[in-house]
Amino acid sequence: MPLQWAVTQNNLAVALFALGQRESGTTHLEEAVAAYRAVLEEWTRDRMPLDWALTQNNLGAALFALGQREGGTARLEEAVAADRAALQERTRERVPLGWAQTQTNLGAVLSALGERESGTAHLEEAITAERAALEEQMRDRAPLEWARMQSNLGNTLLVLGQHESGTTHVEEAIAADCAALEEWTRDRTPHEWANSEEGLGNALATLAERTKNVPRMQDALTSMRNAAEVYQQVGDSHHTSRTRSRITELEGELVGLGR
Repeated sequence: MPLQWAVTQNNLAVALFALGQRESGTTHLEEAVAAYRAVLEEWTRDRMPLDWALTQNNLGAALFALGQREGGTARLEEAVAADRAALQERTRERVPLGWAQTQTNLGAVLSALGERESGTAHLEEAITAERAALEEQMRDRAPLEWARMQSNLGNTLLVLGQHESGTTHVEEAIAADCAALEEWTRDRTPHEWANSEEGLGNALATLAERTKNVPRMQDALTSMRNAAEVYQQVGDSHHTSRTRSRITELEGELVGLGR
């Protein structure tokens, strides 16, 4: 019963991936990758093109999660290959929201690759993918997902801006973070709101450093303090500690800018 076997393998892969996301190790994520690859032996592109593409998309997500926990770029590069394969059948014309989801996934992986490299090619590709996704995942259709993608775009733009000497991409990152905060409100999605406030704070700080702008640095500190407060309220000790450490750094930089 090859197709039913593949259905069960797919269900197993979904469960293993969910387990792997809740753990710090990589064993279940590796098992999820193996299970998804087993599914692809029966759900072939010729026989079941959309199921094949969805499995490639899910394989890419599992490889991305694995790559984030490992050093190097091999798993991330495999995730990019899986996402690009998925897009061969998950086209915008055929399944627009599925296409946007895979573009979002691709953008996240390319951004992670770009952060580990000295060049900017993968970061630029990530921005292209993230902006493409926003053409379908519009604010009026899926406001919270739109906000998530704006936040992802802001993060990628900031990393690209930090690789460069100008301020254009940093200013675009600020705009994307501000857009995300229009839907990720403190009352509605406190943790996500804090994430965007933190991202905005880092972007404002980078701009302040480049332009020697004291008010911008003060704005950066306000965003960071807001984020730290909410992280503490929701019980996220890791992010609370990280933002407080960043606040201390920025307070020192503010003193330097004011001299």
